[in-house]
Amino acid sequence: MKVKRADKAGFCFGVKRALDMAERTVEISSAVSLGPLIHNQQVVKRLEERGIRVINGLEETKAAQALIIRSHGVAPCVYLEAEKKGVKIVDATCPFVQKAQRLAAESAQKGQQVIVIGDKLHPEVQGILGWAGEQAIPIQTVEEARELPVYSQLAVLAQTTQLAESFSKIVEELKHHSEHLTVHDTICNATAERQKAARELAGLVDIMVVVGGRNSANTRKLASICAESTKTYLIETADELEPDWFAEAKSAGLTAGASTPDWIIEEVFKKMSEMNDDGMDMASWDEGFQELHLGAHVTGKVVKITNDEVFVDIGWKSEGVIPLSELKVTRQTNPEDVVSIGDEITAVVIRVENSEGHTVLSKRKADEANAQEHLKKLAESKEEIQAKVIEVVKGGLVVDVGMRGFVPASQIQLGYVEDLNQFLGQTLRLRMLEFEPAKRKVILSQKSILEEEKAEKRKHLLETLQEGDIVTGEVRRMADFGVFIDIGGLDGLLHISDMAYSRIKHPSEILNVGDKVEVQVLKLDQATGKISLGLKQLKESPWAQAAQKYPVGSTVTGKVVRIVTFGAFVQLEDGVDGLIHISQISNKHINKVEEVLKAGDMVNAKVIESNPEAKRISLSIREAAADADKAQDQQAMAEQPEVKAMTIGDAVGEKLSSENNND
Repeated sequence: MKVKRADKAGFCFGVKRALDMAERTVEISSAVSLGPLIHNQQVVKRLEERGIRVINGLEETKAAQALIIRSHGVAPCVYLEAEKKGVKIVDATCPFVQKAQRLAAESAQKGQQVIVIGDKLHPEVQGILGWAGEQAIPIQTVEEARELPVYSQLAVLAQTTQLAESFSKIVEELKHHSEHLTVHDTICNATAERQKAARELAGLVDIMVVVGGRNSANTRKLASICAESTKTYLIETADELEPDWFAEAKSAGLTAGASTPDWIIEEVFKKMSEMNDDGMDMASWDEGFQELHLGAHVTGKVVKITNDEVFVDIGWKSEGVIPLSELKVTRQTNPEDVVSIGDEITAVVIRVENSEGHTVLSKRKADEANAQEHLKKLAESKEEIQAKVIEVVKGGLVVDVGMRGFVPASQIQLGYVEDLNQFLGQTLRLRMLEFEPAKRKVILSQKSILEEEKAEKRKHLLETLQEGDIVTGEVRRMADFGVFIDIGGLDGLLHISDMAYSRIKHPSEILNVGDKVEVQVLKLDQATGKISLGLKQLKESPWAQAAQKYPVGSTVTGKVVRIVTFGAFVQLEDGVDGLIHISQISNKHINKVEEVLKAGDMVNAKVIESNPEAKRISLSIREAAADADKAQDQQAMAEQPEVKAMTIGDAVGEKLSSENNND
């Protein structure tokens, strides 16, 4: 007997979304669901084991618990009551149901009479009626529609799992009950597609098996659709299958409701395939052929390669085809970089038949499945691995670890990363942060490894480094008061006062970020890890030769660099300033230094005190000027011509001689 699955079966988007939200919620807090989260006893049981308890009313909630609203949705009064009680809500209402709720509320606000087509006792319908107001009317059959009176304005919408044919018939009847009929087709596309696939498959097989909860409306509707074409059985688990059902069947079909998980569908499929037909294994209906069903692993040889696809001989009437997007995790554009003709490869069936009759395969999924066990161990051991960056995406990098791994930008290196493209093609050292194979979520970090290494280097440095040591480091950051230098795992502060003997206004006058520099350890605090560094200490102090260069009594020339109330500082050379006290500036009394001097003036002064040990030199312009005047007087005297000495006798003789001559 040949067993075939419907193309559309199992979890719908809304149900899967609700389960994902529930599982994420229970990971961080205690949670309850208002009613069964899904119409499947097996899944509900698993959720209870995870800690998600089912409650029937808000009075059963506790303050610390999160209340999960299932995909069917609820009336607005539930939200209001939860808000009053201070209960945190996790709203997992299906987006399609939310749309129906919104349309119902908007129609009621416009004054339209709202008609909801569906099972009036179903929680989804009850919720929609709550949004539509007290006047809304639920109906389920054409007969109920006929009994309605005529309204001035009607708005009709459907339960999302309603049969399309039934909805159309009721709408036709409602056209006779109002001249202004607004029709909102709120039937879920996934529901319609699932029903269509089930109907088509039921018309091709001898027997249909529908898997799902018996209390699930959409599952019961699937069963009724299939029953119109062939003998149909509705079951919840594989244990309910009976060999007698398939005694005379040559082909069987399998479909499932929106609340049926893949693992239950797989169990049913396998058991149906193992049923005996005349003492033979039904799975051998095409002996030698590999099982082809969604998720099956198959092996074959590559027989053809194009720019977009790879064709694989898997032993069936037609080859399997691997689209480029399913070839490899790297999403590269050249298939021949990955496989060659004649290669034997393993792939996963992702579609039994496409429009051209080929089985669609995924090598990427097979590679990921093989990698998962290894990645799981890495997630537990936190062992370091290496992986190549294959793509730059928003917020980080993609690496190939057998699956697509993601390295967030914040986890690439210790500092901020401005340009992610610089890492494309590079091999990173990585450690697993998160691994969720079901979601194909692999989050990795290189930063965590670098942080550990930095911490180890820091520890080693603190244990071995001593004050006075000379080390080489790199300028990492700059501030007005100094620079921070990485000396191999530790950042030390080089204060601006320890950069040079001369006065500087900003560290950038001497250093830039990225500069390599040799510095001395001035202070080291083992407890806090704080390090003070010095640069000028590696050079000879200009004060060392000051006693010889600027002895007392010598005259010097310098530039006024700073004016203070008590005098002026004069720079004699880099790092050596002398002070001219206000009393030594001028012979005249002055009230302010600025009356005579200003910054930038060049002056001559006399050294009147020199104390290099205290880094103090006292200067005097007044004494320098006095010395200069004295020296000038002496020079003038020295330049006078020599005059012969005269006696009294000589003077009297000269006078008498003059008088005689006059006579």
